Amino acid sequence: MSIPQPTRLWLSDSRWRNLQRPGPSILMIALGSLAACRAGVPVAAAPGSLRNARVAVERPTPKLTMFVGELTDAQREQLAQAAPNVTIVAGLSRAQALDRASEAHAIDARYATREFLDAATQLRWIQATSAGVDRYLSLAEPISRRNIVFTNMQGAYGPAIADHVFAMVLTLSRELRYYSERQAKAEWARANSDGQPFALEGLTMLVVGLGGIGTDVAERAHGFGMRVIATRRSDDGGPSFIEYVGKPSELLHLLPRADVVAICVPLTPETDKLFDARAFAAMKPGAILVNIARGKVVDTQALVGALESGKLRGACLDVTDPEPLPAEHPLWRKKNVLITPHVAADSKLSEERAWALLRENVRRFGVGEPLYNVVDWKAGY
Repeated sequence: MSIPQPTRLWLSDSRWRNLQRPGPSILMIALGSLAACRAGVPVAAAPGSLRNARVAVERPTPKLTMFVGELTDAQREQLAQAAPNVTIVAGLSRAQALDRASEAHAIDARYATREFLDAATQLRWIQATSAGVDRYLSLAEPISRRNIVFTNMQGAYGPAIADHVFAMVLTLSRELRYYSERQAKAEWARANSDGQPFALEGLTMLVVGLGGIGTDVAERAHGFGMRVIATRRSDDGGPSFIEYVGKPSELLHLLPRADVVAICVPLTPETDKLFDARAFAAMKPGAILVNIARGKVVDTQALVGALESGKLRGACLDVTDPEPLPAEHPLWRKKNVLITPHVAADSKLSEERAWALLRENVRRFGVGEPLYNVVDWKAGY
């Protein structure tokens, strides 16, 4: 049975807090796409409210097994309470999981390989531990063919990543790296560079990819007094604080308007090297590029060229291509480039939101309710 095209919905912070507390309110939270599992077998779920998407569950509730990574005793207890009929097997190595693959009805995606899929004849659900699923695109065909539901952590990491975007942008705009270096030397000295600190208010940010993370970035940009424009694939539009939402095909027409460009798209065949020499040529002189998506969305050679020519004022990179970035790469030595090692999502809040999502999906899997955040393989996210 085919999996329906998902309808993507987003959680407010208040609804995230509700998700973290067990209770009836959880049932009305629309975190993402809907697909159902009846007795561990995916069935089509109508888009819309969860009330419209509920499915009957056979009684007695079936016994199910899920392989996950390391858990604390408290986490084990929470999952046991959420889904008493789901046996959680935690902390297996990949080799150990492969030996026991025939037992698994569900796994977290760290165990997802072609070899495991071939051996896991009862597998019905895979939960990614990340929002991006580009590393699993090679498995899309066997997963889809077998009607295995694949879910991701979309919505869990947006606040931390959005904070990271502006931590990097403000480091450039306020020349904080210079002052950090002076502080380490106990020097009271003003910056004396060719540039000048600048304020964000009144500048324009282009958010490329107005999904969950992109929306959080856009909201913070608005809070800094920036004008916000964006691109997104769907026809959903955007919040009222975004002045214009265009289609991906409008990117080259929107780039000249932006002082700061934040890349928030998933890596798909359509976005691979989306920012090439042509895109950099279209950007406003003196603009700043921020990439917290995937390194391969940017043509690294073209980026270096745009920086060396002076077309870009700077770049903020939490991801690179290649990754890790080799020590001899010229990007390391550019004063107008900030590099962090793919850590934008790291925070206690991210961990709490990801755990709340996993716990709720395990509960739903156990009783055959719709799962949150089903991946649309045609879209690539």
